[in-house]
Amino acid sequence: MRLTLYTDYSLRVLLFLASKETSERTRIQEIADAYSISKNHLMKIIHTLGKLGYIETVRGRNGGLRLAKDPKDIVIGKVIRKMEDDFYLVKCFCPGSDGCVISPSCGLKRALGEALGAFFSVLDSYRLSDFLNNRRKLSELLNID
Repeated sequence: MRLTLYTDYSLRVLLFLASKETSERTRIQEIADAYSISKNHLMKIIHTLGKLGYIETVRGRNGGLRLAKDPKDIVIGKVIRKMEDDFYLVKCFCPGSDGCVISPSCGLKRALGEALGAFFSVLDSYRLSDFLNNRRKLSELLNID
């Protein structure tokens, strides 16, 4: 299983914003430069994160973005669930799929379902704040003032 770049970049945006020691707004270009990511791609991600209530965005000359929630209130598993399109590890997980010929006697679907549950159980135990123990080093690496 692999997370999409969209989700990866979403987590990076949240980590960047959480790494700032102040609540001043950040420009999208700062994040794009820090991670060498396309500004246009980040704009879509930031729009989604804003709609989901993770970040606050202000348009205009003095605009920018910042976290809308305290990092301790941002559960990593929830962010990933909201940013990913699906978690259909195999065809038989897909709603409306015609299934598989061995579905009536296959135990694989159950095992994969348990594995996916374990994956999210671990991610749900982490908050964004858990990754800020090295905030100063992150700020240095990301060129955050």
